[in-house]
Amino acid sequence: MTQTAPLPTSAPTGTGRPSAARRILRALAVVACLPYISLKVAWVAGSEIGIPAGSELLEHRTLLIVANSVSVAMDAVVAVLALLLTQPWGLRVRPWLLAFPLWAATGLLSPIMIGFPAQLAVALVTGPSKTATAGEPFLDDWVFGVVYGGFIVQGLALGSLFVLYVRERWALAWRGSLGDLPARPCGTGTRVVAVAASLLALLPAAVHLMWAAGSTRGLSPSQIARRTDDFHVLEGIRALFVAVAVIGVLLLLFRRAGALSVRTTLGMAWIGSGGVGCWGAYMLLVTFMPDTDPIKTFTGLARLAYAGEMITGFLLAGCVAVFLRRRTASA
Repeated sequence: MTQTAPLPTSAPTGTGRPSAARRILRALAVVACLPYISLKVAWVAGSEIGIPAGSELLEHRTLLIVANSVSVAMDAVVAVLALLLTQPWGLRVRPWLLAFPLWAATGLLSPIMIGFPAQLAVALVTGPSKTATAGEPFLDDWVFGVVYGGFIVQGLALGSLFVLYVRERWALAWRGSLGDLPARPCGTGTRVVAVAASLLALLPAAVHLMWAAGSTRGLSPSQIARRTDDFHVLEGIRALFVAVAVIGVLLLLFRRAGALSVRTTLGMAWIGSGGVGCWGAYMLLVTFMPDTDPIKTFTGLARLAYAGEMITGFLLAGCVAVFLRRRTASA
């Protein structure tokens, strides 16, 4: 086993001005938040820009205000994180205060960064997506391009800043290969949790694959009527994220594929668990939104799948957190 230098036990205390590259990335992250925040603020204020007549968004005014207010606050966190990752005082923030919002941002943005380009690629081959039945659109088409385009820029900029930050503060935490790790990177309890979470992940993975393949089992009548190529693409990506999360964590904790780098495996575990846990939590919350139309009510299977997804993601993220803490403490 190769020897590595001790991991730093405290954060650097730099006082210099951020580099030009970091300032540019910070500006991109902040500017990319503006289209989404502007639209949400306009909707809260009563504007219907981008919302076609007859859209179901207009049916629940109070719910629209609450949901969009929360969305504005969540996207504003991206701007705060971009500032934190580029300031000297950001290097002294306690890791546990920083880890969760960055993990959540990774989990919410990464599926969009993969899913939206994949949808566009499929549309180039098959043509624009059309629902099985005619109906009023949810939002104008241009809204998706503006919002998701902004999310992709946010993800790229914030992700780049995060990598630079980790390289400066915890450079040794992700160096080496899996074969360089101790024989037992984590305790038995953590490995048991990882295995249990992996088994639990079979349910949401199977459901997403089933929906991606065209099955309607577990879908509400409204969901069945609104299915498009975009729906199938996203369901396939959701299943992919489950697989990446499980494989990444199991490789990390059981030291399989020893030649694989810790950086790659840790990235798989971090991004995968974030995508699974955060989107599972979001979709589970959506299923409990009030709706008087019975054809739009989510089924028990859908709720069970989203709950399993959320629990799986959070359990696997906990395993990653234990791994990182032990990796630092063992130096």
